[in-house]
Amino acid sequence: MTTLEHVELVGEGVDRVDGPQKVTGAARYPNDFGFPNLAHVALVRSTIAAGRISGLDTGAAESAPGVLAVITHENAPPLGRAPDTFLSAPPPPLQDDRILHYGQYLAMVVADTAEQATAAARRVRVDYEAAEPVTDMHDPRAELLTDPGGVDSTRGDPEAALASAEVRFEATYTTAPNANSPMGLFATVAAWDGDALTVHDATQWPGYVRTALAQVFAVPESGVRVLAPFVGGGFGAGLRAWPHVVLAALAARMVGRPVKLVLTRPEMFTGIGHRTSTEQRIRMGATRDGRLVALDHESTTTLQMEGNNIEACAAGTASAYACPNVSTRDRQVRLNVTWCNSMRAPGEAQGNFALESAMDELSCILGIDPLELRLRNYADRHPQLDLPWSSKALRECYEVGAERFGWSRRLPEPGSMRDGDWLVGYGLAGVSFFWYQAPCQAGATVRRDGTALVRSAVTDIGTGTYTVMAQLSAELLGLDLERVTFELGDSDLPPGAQAGGSGLTAGLGSAIHAACRNLVRAFLDTVRDDPTSPLAGCTVDEVSVGRGRIHRTGSPERGESYADILSAHGLAELTANGASTPADSQQLGLAPAGPFGARFVEVRVDPSLGLLRVARIVSVIDAGRILNEKTATSQIIGGTVGGIGMAMFEEVVTDAGTGRIANATLGDYLIPVNADVPEMEVIFVGRPDRFNPIGVKGVGEIGLVGIPAAIANGVYHATGRRIRSLPIMIDQLL
Repeated sequence: MTTLEHVELVGEGVDRVDGPQKVTGAARYPNDFGFPNLAHVALVRSTIAAGRISGLDTGAAESAPGVLAVITHENAPPLGRAPDTFLSAPPPPLQDDRILHYGQYLAMVVADTAEQATAAARRVRVDYEAAEPVTDMHDPRAELLTDPGGVDSTRGDPEAALASAEVRFEATYTTAPNANSPMGLFATVAAWDGDALTVHDATQWPGYVRTALAQVFAVPESGVRVLAPFVGGGFGAGLRAWPHVVLAALAARMVGRPVKLVLTRPEMFTGIGHRTSTEQRIRMGATRDGRLVALDHESTTTLQMEGNNIEACAAGTASAYACPNVSTRDRQVRLNVTWCNSMRAPGEAQGNFALESAMDELSCILGIDPLELRLRNYADRHPQLDLPWSSKALRECYEVGAERFGWSRRLPEPGSMRDGDWLVGYGLAGVSFFWYQAPCQAGATVRRDGTALVRSAVTDIGTGTYTVMAQLSAELLGLDLERVTFELGDSDLPPGAQAGGSGLTAGLGSAIHAACRNLVRAFLDTVRDDPTSPLAGCTVDEVSVGRGRIHRTGSPERGESYADILSAHGLAELTANGASTPADSQQLGLAPAGPFGARFVEVRVDPSLGLLRVARIVSVIDAGRILNEKTATSQIIGGTVGGIGMAMFEEVVTDAGTGRIANATLGDYLIPVNADVPEMEVIFVGRPDRFNPIGVKGVGEIGLVGIPAAIANGVYHATGRRIRSLPIMIDQLL
């Protein structure tokens, strides 16, 4: 059997197996599906952020052409609440007259066509009993939650160490709210057949949407099927069963017809959540030679009025550096804002900006090179658990990155490097992302024609899951890649984890590892008592696979093909399942390690115009074993572009008086375009991780982490101006 010891760190960079479908238009996204006699939904949203509905006039809408129903809290049936996961479920929609945020769904119009539904929705009149919204985290009316995730930590005596430190530093950093803004508009198509429900949905977690809808509508979960073979991006927005998903199913049930609901772009801003804004205070104490003796990180993030969203921005600081006295605290304030939601690199994106900016500031105070300061405080063991890491090559990331970037050419004095009229700055950030792995299941089948089908109820949101799991399956079964099909995006398949948290590759890959191993065992069980088989009596640990055959290890000639075994025993196929659960760190004696990395950025600033440009970025990443270098590189590049957006462009602007999002279109909400994306180099280093059998760590989130801090640190080096708030605006550089 192929084992971890027999494979390379970096897998072959093959093209995406789903690429031809996407470029030819054959890939079908949720919005592409329909049913006969399909009806359409348009939503009516609140134009205030707090208060109650005092009156609803739906008569004009109900009499409009093609309208089948107008559904409000006055005629909607009682709905159950979806279960919480590690994320809180939004409350069921249209259940009362309360208004908690601008854009909240107050009614929906169901009509024969989308145009008729949209036109009729404009005719619904809503009267309000408005209240003054709470939209500022410093508003004394805002409810304050302390340690909402239960992850606050303290080691040593940070206050005493700060008081006695030779060098002390303190600063406050802020980050703006960001919108997930996937290219594909979220869509849900729902159809009932009695109590059986079929849903096509833009979700990152079909299994959870299935469970949520079953509980909301009090129907058997076995009768709910959620399909998402292709999703037009998510970045965390697809991790919940949002109110519009429930509304689509509700509309279909009430009118007795299949229904399609497609969010508009403004509804994407108010209906599927956003990255929280933060205010973070960091205090540091150090010796004059740059050894950290105390580190205190307190983060305050925003939260919607009802439900939870755990985003522990300070928590990662506890294990970032070898400091004996550390305190991390996270707080949240409830506001009349749209749902706060996970967005790529949740918590770490904001927390790393504060921590790595502060490390840069401390290096300037001490007169120590920023890279050297990080190396002097390198954590060889997990500082909290006091265990060796399951893998960590961050030192190598720094060393390789500095060499490839040319860090030694950096002149230490701010403003000392120029290229014509442009000021040139070099910035860096050390990065990590927390370890996460969810339980997962997979099934594997080999047929008599020698092809294999591997299946799990997960999604591919563009990360390459179709491809890397087909690669992994082919390797574990000893088949050519073109002989393996990986099927996903269907809740009827073996239960799969969500595509989020950088935990899917490890969880799903480990489940596939188990399924393929069990499948080989099933073939060996089939020939165990066959005196004509050269594999008779073999155990799974005594064989290897390759070229569509199982053979005795060390004796390739003593084996049989899958096809021959099936044919000889009159079988069309054999199937086996596999499951994975996260390992226990104490049992292994290892601290589970997420990915690490070092980001090196060169920026250019025009001091006369306040223009900021990113000239080049070098990213060196330790993500364990890389299954596909091409798709992994693509993930880092994509995350890096998101980091540029967070640093320089993206900000959800909310009007303080009304709670209205003022820039809820892609014409007003700025994101990076091709001209903003510089030359990039991505390098992978490290060794296979020891915490799972395939040696992988996720790369989906780590690509964004560190880019905002590295850009801000580069701006300081170029201009001498320390930027402590994101996004960096022109007026800050003039």
